[in-house]
Amino acid sequence: MQFSASRLPLFLRKLLRPLLDPYRRYRHARVIHAVRVSLGLLATILLTTGINLPHGEWASITMLVVIGGLQHHGNIGKKAAERAYGTLIGAGVGLALIAQHAYFGLPLVTYLSISVVCGFFAYHAIGKGGYTALLSAITVFIVVGHGDNPVSDGLWRTVDILIGIVLALAFSFALPLYAVFSWRYTLASALRDCALIHSRIISGQSVTDDDYIKLVSRVNGAMVQLRSLMPSVSKEVRISVTELDAIQRNLRMCISTLEILANTRPGPEVIEQLQVSLKAEHRQVRVHLIAMARALRTGVSQRLERVGDGVERDDLLKEPVYSALDGYRLLTLQLVANVDEMRGRLAQSSGRWRI
Repeated sequence: MQFSASRLPLFLRKLLRPLLDPYRRYRHARVIHAVRVSLGLLATILLTTGINLPHGEWASITMLVVIGGLQHHGNIGKKAAERAYGTLIGAGVGLALIAQHAYFGLPLVTYLSISVVCGFFAYHAIGKGGYTALLSAITVFIVVGHGDNPVSDGLWRTVDILIGIVLALAFSFALPLYAVFSWRYTLASALRDCALIHSRIISGQSVTDDDYIKLVSRVNGAMVQLRSLMPSVSKEVRISVTELDAIQRNLRMCISTLEILANTRPGPEVIEQLQVSLKAEHRQVRVHLIAMARALRTGVSQRLERVGDGVERDDLLKEPVYSALDGYRLLTLQLVANVDEMRGRLAQSSGRWRI
């Protein structure tokens, strides 16, 4: 269940608007994350110092390990659980190693045991669940040292680690930064860039200068970023990865088609004629790209529900290609169809990503 700001009193909504507004939280995600981690560390310091826990610094270290690198809400649950499991497993193994060292008193056996245990964790650190295994090995050394730590120190460090985990999980859910925010605004930016690229192509502007190359590079970078966000977005808003991948595929096809259009664009003597004959198609591409970008940016998705111009293009797409101009027209029609399909997918899933 998503938190609704509309439940808050009006004066409180105005006061908290900078924090509740999704776009501002997206723009200042690093600052919010840094403040959250800083407050979490302050809480661990005050708690462990206030009750005078030995080795209380390990609670702060655990806080950093568990949530220091976590930003998006969609991966907090899984990643925090993996890191918590790693610290607990490592602490348990470390206590066992301390106990055997205190019982047998053989340093070489202890060193060998530590090395074998960490080698076992290293074996599992490559592959699925690797970070849990790696963190388990690190925690072994936190608790056991080189085997000569007293059992009481190991127990206190284990308690500190548990405190750090609990506080880390508590602060990780304070003002969460949703991956769907990054997905929405990155996709919106990519769609606007696609509209700019399309505008340059149909207006006869250069498609080889630095500005154009920067546009294309920015869109390609957004594609990579969107791909990495998909698993977290799927968990947050319950949109299947398959559906997100379909939207990603529409964007990729849009970019590819624009690239082909840029390379097959006819000369200036013909471009004006094409602007007239394909005026409706060019306008529809721009209108849909900008409408999708605005809907993703603002969360107002009513414009996505509007259908296209009603022109049937299936028969036109099946017509034979006799010249380069015919190919250019065909690619333009395919671009229109692809953009319209993407608009439909976003409209269908808007109830879930519009948070």
